[in-house]
Amino acid sequence: MKREQVASANGLQSVAEVINRRQVPRPPVEFGLMYSAQDRSGEILMGDGMVTDLSHSGLGIRGNASVTPGMELTIFLYLPDGQDPLFVMESRVAWTSGRRFGVEILKMNLRERNRLHHFLCSNLDHSR
Repeated sequence: MKREQVASANGLQSVAEVINRRQVPRPPVEFGLMYSAQDRSGEILMGDGMVTDLSHSGLGIRGNASVTPGMELTIFLYLPDGQDPLFVMESRVAWTSGRRFGVEILKMNLRERNRLHHFLCSNLDHSR
């Protein structure tokens, strides 16, 4: 059986090692998002994709624009509640594996953090 490797801020690790570092479980979900970043050359990167799992502190993404571990992203989450996108001011890519990557949430305003908390508590089991 092939052991899948991911690039992380700590070098190459197995997917299981990256997942086991999580302090909060991330239940599976599926809804859209957009993300943007500035790469090392100053170019703006824009991508979209699907959220694959979500918690108060991070999320898994399947995206269409390549990112690298350590890259800081701004994210808009299209929660399935019909409201405006939820805005994540600042996040950091923790690991990548092909088109999949994991992101740590670093900065959100209080209104958005409360909205995420309400969504998780209302819609997902094991969100805390």
